[in-house]
Amino acid sequence: MLNTESQSRAIADLAESYIPGGVSSNNRRVEPNLVFTRAEGAYLFDADGNRYVDYHAGFGPPILGHCHPEVNQRVSDVISRIDLVGVGPTELEVQLARKIVEHLPSAEKVIFCNSGSEATYSAIRLARAATGRRKLIKFQGCYHGWHDAVAMNVISPPDRVAGRAGLRLRRRDPLSAGMTPEVVEDTLVLTFNDVEEVTRTIHDQGDTLAAVILEPIPHNIGCVLPHREFLHALRDLTRRNGTVLIFDEVITGFRHGLGGYQQIAGVTPDLTVLGKAIANGYPLAALCGRADLLDHCAPGGDVFFAGTFNAHPVGVAASLATVEVLERPGSYEHLFGLGDRMRRGLRELVTRLGIEATVAGFGSVFLTYFMSPPIDNYTDLLRNDAEEFVAYRRAMIERGLYELPVNLKRNHISLSHRIDDIDQTLEAAEDVLRTVR
Repeated sequence: MLNTESQSRAIADLAESYIPGGVSSNNRRVEPNLVFTRAEGAYLFDADGNRYVDYHAGFGPPILGHCHPEVNQRVSDVISRIDLVGVGPTELEVQLARKIVEHLPSAEKVIFCNSGSEATYSAIRLARAATGRRKLIKFQGCYHGWHDAVAMNVISPPDRVAGRAGLRLRRRDPLSAGMTPEVVEDTLVLTFNDVEEVTRTIHDQGDTLAAVILEPIPHNIGCVLPHREFLHALRDLTRRNGTVLIFDEVITGFRHGLGGYQQIAGVTPDLTVLGKAIANGYPLAALCGRADLLDHCAPGGDVFFAGTFNAHPVGVAASLATVEVLERPGSYEHLFGLGDRMRRGLRELVTRLGIEATVAGFGSVFLTYFMSPPIDNYTDLLRNDAEEFVAYRRAMIERGLYELPVNLKRNHISLSHRIDDIDQTLEAAEDVLRTVR
């Protein structure tokens, strides 16, 4: 077992004296409350000198692995000759926009900002401006950022879950105090994968509905795969209703392919939001989509889009290097191959040990729910044994495998992981599963 009692605890205690709760993002405070001092490739190192195989990966950005030498070298080269200018485009910005347009089916034009929340905020504003409408559909279990229109109904308690029956359609579970009630009321929360419910709602709302936004795979609750007919129905329904379809590919974009999950599914939205893996951990996000929509954001257009740090050369350079690595033959084969090996090994384990569990995932994402199938939406996940889920992950951390110890959270594999890491994880998982049970 690892020693985590000394320096990590002292630094974490000191942080609480100066930072609310000791962290600068609410979801970073978990138990054990470790302090990491170094990250390299597939590994994290804490203040007490312990090494962990990292599957949290900062919620997913370092798809190539931490401190990837080619990314860091490109960043170093760029900051030696340019930093923030804040007027006109940079050559790097143009190169990256062209790359995204080449790879992503929905991207005719691209604008850059700094985080997924900023990008979804802008996508919703743009949809409302282009349609002249106010209302928005999101889905229970999907997360799209911290702003009022979407900060609700992610990992909700059972009594706050949106659903089909009567008044439950209007039930909302805000993530924060201080949200504007009128903005919250304009968002309708529906059930993922429910074609009947979304069809009825779009029909009922008609010309009040500006946009439908969703994660094509709701990765913020692990990995709930979409039904093919659900995504295709959304495309057909929104097109006929004049409603903007927004794919939040902050997690799926780049991680599941340079063309995003939309390319895999064969469904092209009107707008797409990218982030996280776009720059291997450096701050960058993008809003892309139909040219006629994005042109509303041009100077002189009717949608204001601005930001001092938008398209900062550091993030753009990191993204260009990341894309170039992912374009190489074998990159996604390696990622998907390791993901398949992990999921296959975990399924064999839970079957052999007789554990009620479902191994889920796609590509380089994996996790084990402590429940039986089916898993089609968030309501299904209420059957997951949250106590066992977190206990399993804390026991894995004690053995040097870092999986975020929070209910329903996904794990990520990077290009820096190797077969030995997967096999070590499976050996530890067998030990833990025997102990936890």
